[in-house]
Amino acid sequence: MSQAINPNAENSERFIPVAEPLLNGNELAYVTDCVTSSWISSLGKYIPRFEQEFARFCGTKHGVATSNGTTALHLALVVLGIGQGDQVIVPSLTFIASANAVYYTGAEPVLAESEPRTWNLDPIDVARKITPRTKAIMPVHLYGHPVDMDAINAIAREHNLIVLEDAAEAHGAEYKGQRVGRLGRIATFSFYGNKIITTGEGGMLTTDNDELAEKARWLRDHGMSPTERYWHPIIGYNYRITNIQAALGVAQMERIDEFIARKREIAALYSRLLGDVSGITLPPEESWAKSVYWMYSILVGDEFGISRDALMAHLKSCGIDSRPFFHPIHTMPPYNKGESLPVAERLARQGINLPSALTLTDKDIQRIANAIREAKR
Repeated sequence: MSQAINPNAENSERFIPVAEPLLNGNELAYVTDCVTSSWISSLGKYIPRFEQEFARFCGTKHGVATSNGTTALHLALVVLGIGQGDQVIVPSLTFIASANAVYYTGAEPVLAESEPRTWNLDPIDVARKITPRTKAIMPVHLYGHPVDMDAINAIAREHNLIVLEDAAEAHGAEYKGQRVGRLGRIATFSFYGNKIITTGEGGMLTTDNDELAEKARWLRDHGMSPTERYWHPIIGYNYRITNIQAALGVAQMERIDEFIARKREIAALYSRLLGDVSGITLPPEESWAKSVYWMYSILVGDEFGISRDALMAHLKSCGIDSRPFFHPIHTMPPYNKGESLPVAERLARQGINLPSALTLTDKDIQRIANAIREAKR
């Protein structure tokens, strides 16, 4: 039986990491089952079970598991027909895998501005950047808050574009009552060790489209014919998940609602303890959104009295880890064309991810909030 999360468990003055997995349910039992049965590679009962359970959770017809979130993104782009000469609009403020996956196909990632309220892809800038070569838009639900999908989908319909959700950080987040993963033609997720649920490494593609799902399953296994073994009519990829990874995923899925509820409890406590600190901007949650607060993320403004980096150094000295926001992709050498995206740049300069693990206790959160208050000038 899985052990309930105990947010008030006694805890000494340990070093508090930004993230760590919670693996105290059926993970060991299911992985042991894989090992003792010898089903440890890319065949086994846990793979279809994980796919079905995650698709059901998202409200989609299909889930196609992959080796990691980046391969899920690449596979999604390939099955959508994105390739040489195409352009895909991607937010600049995201993990670089979003742009790299576009580049792998031979297409060009076109980097767009963030909007200041949710820190997500700005629909106004998306509309500005559409060209005759634009084929798709890739909204990224940053740090667990959904994108304004009505605005993105309206632009896509007007210009006959594909919408591919990058939901790597947003398992269970909701937009107007619908979970992410079903708000475009296709979506992808990551199950890296710091995500809301984890398989160590792993990814998932979700869609209601039978043809896209079938093609994704075919391509992830070297393009091998589903009816004739070792016959490869097309060039595919080795993007398969293992049964061991999927076993972890099945165990994690048993507790995903509990995990999300605890993420929101953590966020609510942080917000209560930090809400009156001048110079600190709390993470957004729009009226139409349910954020899952993958990371509890704040902005450190001038009124706080010290810089974001100085605050991170102070937290480190108190035994508390943190991490900066992603560098905007347009500022990094592979994609730097001299463009300025001032909102994304400001968010990246001011943003800090505080410890957000499910293993955090209420006492840990109080300790972190106290350290932030001590640092203010």
